[in-house]
Amino acid sequence: MADTSGGRARAVIENPMPVVDAGRFPAKRCVGDTVIVEADVFVDGHEALRCMLLHRRQGERGWNEVEMRALVNDRWRSEFTLPGPGVYEYTITAWLDPFSSWLRDLKRWTAPEDLSVSLATGAQLIAQAARRARGEDSRRLKAWSEALAADTDVAVRVDRASDAELNKLISLYADRRQGTTHEPLLGIVADPPLARFSAWYEMFPRAAHNPARVPGMSPPTHGTFRDCEARLPYVAEMGFDVLYFPPIHPIGETRRKGPNNATTSGPGDPGSPWAIGSSAGGHKAIHAELGTLEDFHRLVRSARALGIEVALDIAFQCSPDHPYVAEHPEWFRHRPDGSVQHAENPPKKYEDIYPFNFDTKDWRSLWDELRSIFDYWIEQEVRVFRVDNPHTKPFAMWQWIIGGIKRAHPDVIFLAEAFTRPKIMHRLAKLGFSQSYTYFTWRNNKAELTEYFTELSQSPGREYFRPNAWPNTPDILHEYLQQGGRPAFVTRLVLAATLAANYGIYGPAFELTEHTPREMGSEEYLDSEKYQIRQWDLNRADSLRHIITRVNRIRRDNPALHQDWRLAFYTTDNEQLLCYAKSTPDLSNVILVAVNLDPVHTQMGWVSLRLEELGVQPDMPFEVEDLLTGARYQWRGPHNYVELAPHRLPAHILRVCRATDADTPRPATN
Repeated sequence: MADTSGGRARAVIENPMPVVDAGRFPAKRCVGDTVIVEADVFVDGHEALRCMLLHRRQGERGWNEVEMRALVNDRWRSEFTLPGPGVYEYTITAWLDPFSSWLRDLKRWTAPEDLSVSLATGAQLIAQAARRARGEDSRRLKAWSEALAADTDVAVRVDRASDAELNKLISLYADRRQGTTHEPLLGIVADPPLARFSAWYEMFPRAAHNPARVPGMSPPTHGTFRDCEARLPYVAEMGFDVLYFPPIHPIGETRRKGPNNATTSGPGDPGSPWAIGSSAGGHKAIHAELGTLEDFHRLVRSARALGIEVALDIAFQCSPDHPYVAEHPEWFRHRPDGSVQHAENPPKKYEDIYPFNFDTKDWRSLWDELRSIFDYWIEQEVRVFRVDNPHTKPFAMWQWIIGGIKRAHPDVIFLAEAFTRPKIMHRLAKLGFSQSYTYFTWRNNKAELTEYFTELSQSPGREYFRPNAWPNTPDILHEYLQQGGRPAFVTRLVLAATLAANYGIYGPAFELTEHTPREMGSEEYLDSEKYQIRQWDLNRADSLRHIITRVNRIRRDNPALHQDWRLAFYTTDNEQLLCYAKSTPDLSNVILVAVNLDPVHTQMGWVSLRLEELGVQPDMPFEVEDLLTGARYQWRGPHNYVELAPHRLPAHILRVCRATDADTPRPATN
């Protein structure tokens, strides 16, 4: 707390919210949000306090002030709205309010002589405020002071002292010289709404060529940005608003990987897009077979016209052929024999990739160059980035890079791909990453899902950690999907899309239920797109595209699913049934989800609801509409029956409707 009163400040300000690490990092919100600010504010003794919220966009000189209101137990609250993207700062200031203290005590006196003395004291306080005021305000306050000090009827003077206009005017000229202001200033990052609510679709652009021929009958053709542009309506119709590409840069030849991560490649093998760089260029170049920079510009603009943002993968690593390797050998770690150390994650080896040596003495030049990669693609109109393995790069570098970019381009969104220890993932989020991958892929049973998403939605980390849930990625094919068939894919889709406001799928592998691992016990795909060009028949009759479309439409149409915080889990009497709800603060939109976690067997049981959280009267029947099927069911009371057959549909996404006059509830079956 700042004390500029020479040690005479008496107000105490504690426990402000929102705050991250005592103000070291900003909390996160989105444009248009109302930021609710609270703090404990109190003083020794019995004097009244005034408390003010101060807020401004970072870099502005003046403050906007909003009066705070007392709640209970010395807790105070106010709020302000974030008008645009950027960084905002706020603080709280409090001071003793002698006029309010005096007015409170005045109303307690009953004897005329006591009232007369008190009125004289009040007249002095108003006169002091008049000296601080200017112009007409000063003259009006002086007149009020004289009226309270005049030898006139006491009751009339008491009534005038309570005049609302006097209270309003005197509050404008409070004496704050002995006030307390909280330090440090506290920050709020206002991101675009897409940072809070988004559906991501990942695809390899080199697999976008989809000719009308039988897959596998001829060698696949390398896709282009023009092919990706033709794929945009497919992605848009399914309801995705972010189209994410793995690296689009030239791919190295040296130690290029073959199919299924083979250490040698044959003629025509395209290699891994994450082995970035060749004689054709590095991180600021485009793989020639994808097209030109102008083709890329056209793709980005065509996507944006359909409401889709193109996201690029930023992977700070190089193939042995990257120009950086020859131009800046000091940026890489060398072995005793002089060779460059390739990437390793024992027992895995990535012979086609050189990691940067961030301990280099030339670290500043390295940081500058890596920052310039973001700057370059921002110039190409990219506003969303998925960052590969940020946890293996310096924290300080990310804070510097993201902070600088957000100051210049506050609408840019960063997704951290960091499947690592929780504290590291949280640190990256604090440093500025807008969204974060999660452990969702490995949370499959009822207890795991309940515990994990309760933590994400209710713990203090929610102030800065925005989860993005993915059922699959090019690197991760979980055992649940390998063994559970189509119902497992639908289950994981519904869970990801409703538990988290941000989610994504790796397609077309997901909608075509690709589930064969490279070998038993592996999470790697057989014939992974990371190492070869795949053909996909998007028109397959068994594609999940229609249910994905339905789920994404449900997400868009229901504001309850646009956020993470108002998530509540409910008890079921069957460990294979998971039930939870999301709602808007005013309960105008309430979504209740029931999921069968068993992809093989029909599961049934009773769910126990806390009806007040759903806006339902305990003694009234209510209707729920299954937004997946259109079916409607009459429920009554907190206990209701659910039965879900996974091979028909393993989940309900229920909208809680208004109460009806129906007397008999029907079980919800599917």
